[in-house]
Amino acid sequence: MMRFLFLFFSLCVVSGNSKPTEMKDRVHHDEPLSNLKHDDTKNFDYDHEAFLGHDEAKTFDHLTLEESKRRLGIIVGKIDNNKDGYVSEEELKIWIKRAQQKYIVDNVQNQWNDFDTNNDGYIGWEEYKNVTYGSYLDSPQTDTDFNYAQLMQRDERRFRMADTNGDMYVNKEEFTAFLHPEEFSHMKDIVVQETIEDIDKNGDGYIDLHEYIGDMYSPENGEEEPDWVKSEREQFAEFRDKNNDGKMDRQETLDWILPEDYDHAEAEAKHLLHEADADRDGKLTREEIVEKHEVFVGSQVTNFGEALMRHDEF
Repeated sequence: MMRFLFLFFSLCVVSGNSKPTEMKDRVHHDEPLSNLKHDDTKNFDYDHEAFLGHDEAKTFDHLTLEESKRRLGIIVGKIDNNKDGYVSEEELKIWIKRAQQKYIVDNVQNQWNDFDTNNDGYIGWEEYKNVTYGSYLDSPQTDTDFNYAQLMQRDERRFRMADTNGDMYVNKEEFTAFLHPEEFSHMKDIVVQETIEDIDKNGDGYIDLHEYIGDMYSPENGEEEPDWVKSEREQFAEFRDKNNDGKMDRQETLDWILPEDYDHAEAEAKHLLHEADADRDGKLTREEIVEKHEVFVGSQVTNFGEALMRHDEF
């Protein structure tokens, strides 16, 4: 039962733990690359955290300059995905995004062994279903707050969407898409569908203003409506309901919960490329990156991660 409850809440794109007078936000935004101010005239601390992640950036600050540069050289080899000897802007962007999504990797790893019960490197739907819903399947319950059968169907639908080859087994990449669908473009439809199902109380397949506000705000007796609720009513009319038909369809819901935010990783990749591209050929060599090491990593004068701390990798 506890396993089911944990997964039920972890699979929700947004939790409903907010207080009645607090706004519940279903909108997914990318995590910031760093909470530091980006001011290269003072230091490159922002770039270090963007390149390595906050926790990982700290270790390099305690390394000697020689060791810091040596480890940076190893990192370059990991960024160069196609092994052509150069780091492109796209490869740099992918690396930065991965560094910032370490929490997702950790979450998937923490759950992987629970579901890969036969240790074959894949998680089958039957494995997932038995671990998550085993108690219910053994003794179906109807007098609970959860409709287990409906939730199981919803999980299976998401599992099938994440399972790109349709064999009902997922690898780690596919399992990541299952647990964090908002991070994958091919999973956007399922995120929208689940959101509409959660909010659409009259079952017409749309989200009207009453449902939109009702999902965010539950008024208490005699309570005056907070200003943010009034603001959300205006937001719905002016920006959410783009065709002014009084409700949000699937595209409008997608635009709401998964907005096309400014791509901070792309901007940082362009910035780092500009700083280190000495010959201005639009790509970086290992030598160019190490030569401008102070832009990418710190030293005693960043924690690249537990993997790089292993002696066999160094």
